Amino acid sequence: MPRQPHHPLSISSLTAPVAMGYIPLGAVFGFLFVQAGGSGWLAIASSLLIYAGAAQFMMVPMLAAGLPVSAIVLATLVLNLRHVFYGLSLLSHLPASRWQRWYGIFALTDETYSVLTALPAQARSRRMALVCALNHGWWVLGTVLGVMLGAQVQIGLTGLDFVLAALFAVLAVEQWRARRDTLPIWISLAAYAIALVILPAQALAIAIALSLLAAALRPATPPASTRDPDAASHD
Repeated sequence: MPRQPHHPLSISSLTAPVAMGYIPLGAVFGFLFVQAGGSGWLAIASSLLIYAGAAQFMMVPMLAAGLPVSAIVLATLVLNLRHVFYGLSLLSHLPASRWQRWYGIFALTDETYSVLTALPAQARSRRMALVCALNHGWWVLGTVLGVMLGAQVQIGLTGLDFVLAALFAVLAVEQWRARRDTLPIWISLAAYAIALVILPAQALAIAIALSLLAAALRPATPPASTRDPDAASHD
């Protein structure tokens, strides 16, 4: 049986859950930045050039409090240090093009990593720049909308803090559908439960460390999405 071509809408469908999370969250950031007294163009520039999600939210009160840029840079570095660890697993999938490679490194986020690892291994290199650009675009679009809203109206933001949790839940389901492997989900739940007992104030950091340790010790297993489609068609 001939190999089926990659469906052109597959990337868009994979990044759709990210869009539903990034656009409202980016809008909240842009709104808060403007409401805190910052210039709208600075909010948009930070989403274009920094693109650090949680670190951008952290930046708003730090800038409002007049903290030095060095303190903000250090806090951002510590907060985003996790990218170094899970990004190592994508080193062999970086695009051949130099600019795409550097852009992929810059634009790698938790959600982008989840989308990329849901793709077949052989497709990650050629799709990385597109996935990164789409997700980056959703965040910038949300920031622009938030800046426009923040400059015009006063609205309540109650409930929008749950958007990110809902986004990760959707991405976890997409990971399971792509790999048909529930062990990472159970490992992460167990790691967070242990972290809550050990040190509740730092539960997330400890849970991430425990999950990384478990992933490093676990024997490698090929994902279901990388099986030969000709063989899969006869299952």
